[in-house]
Amino acid sequence: MKTPIRSWVFSDDHCGHAVGFTPPWRDFEKPPQEPEYKAKAWAMRRAIFDWQDQILESLPSPDVVLINGDCVDGKGERSGGTEQHEIDENEQVNMAAEVIKWRANRGSKKARVFMSYGTPYHTGRLQDNETPVAGLVGAEKIGGVDNIDIRGVIINYRHAVSRSIIPHGRFTSLAREKLWNDLWAVRGEYPSADIVIRSHVHYHVFCGTPDWLAFTTPACQGYGSKFGVRQVTGTIDVGFMTLDIYGPGEIDWHAHVWRSPFQEAHKVLEGEEVNFGEGETPETDA
Repeated sequence: MKTPIRSWVFSDDHCGHAVGFTPPWRDFEKPPQEPEYKAKAWAMRRAIFDWQDQILESLPSPDVVLINGDCVDGKGERSGGTEQHEIDENEQVNMAAEVIKWRANRGSKKARVFMSYGTPYHTGRLQDNETPVAGLVGAEKIGGVDNIDIRGVIINYRHAVSRSIIPHGRFTSLAREKLWNDLWAVRGEYPSADIVIRSHVHYHVFCGTPDWLAFTTPACQGYGSKFGVRQVTGTIDVGFMTLDIYGPGEIDWHAHVWRSPFQEAHKVLEGEEVNFGEGETPETDA
């Protein structure tokens, strides 16, 4: 059996965010003592990096590394920069480049790197901060939406895709992406994809038929952004994807997903009497 072309797919590193993907050489040696949320963010950063490092070390080295958008987090304007581990955008660019090189150089030869642009809020409205990242890592290509051909298997990739707030609706936007892809192909302007890859939503789902596959990638950013916690409903996934491509119809793929340790509910009224102040009731306090 011939050796496959091995591809690793990462997205949503959000380098610079408090729970963005952060290598230990860019992190504090010890967790901050206070406030508590910074210590928790440090622990999550370290746990995710160590987990990914261990998984990558166990895998055969890649031939292709695809970075599918939002490798930097930006200034964090919506939260006044309060969520940033590294607020300097130039340093975020350098950090993202270091992370991509760390992944692409794990074998005896450097993997070929492809990238897509993420969302302007994170990657720059007035300039594309992922462009210098692509230059630093020697990416062959970076664009908004692209197609690559690996042994006759066409992969269509782009960062953004619509989010759904209902579990079963998460597959609809992926199927729609494939349909639009086929309509472009009917016009004779672009190839019909065998694999459609989208990111952005920070959860992993997949759909398809025996003839095609579409999936969203897990994110490399951890749990805990203010936007995600306070405004977004639904589960998220942390991790990355691997694809072993032998040829048309011969594809092995796997989602590597990290799970957070179990979080118990905060216990109250356990053998204790709660005294409310004057004029306070459980209802008004809520």
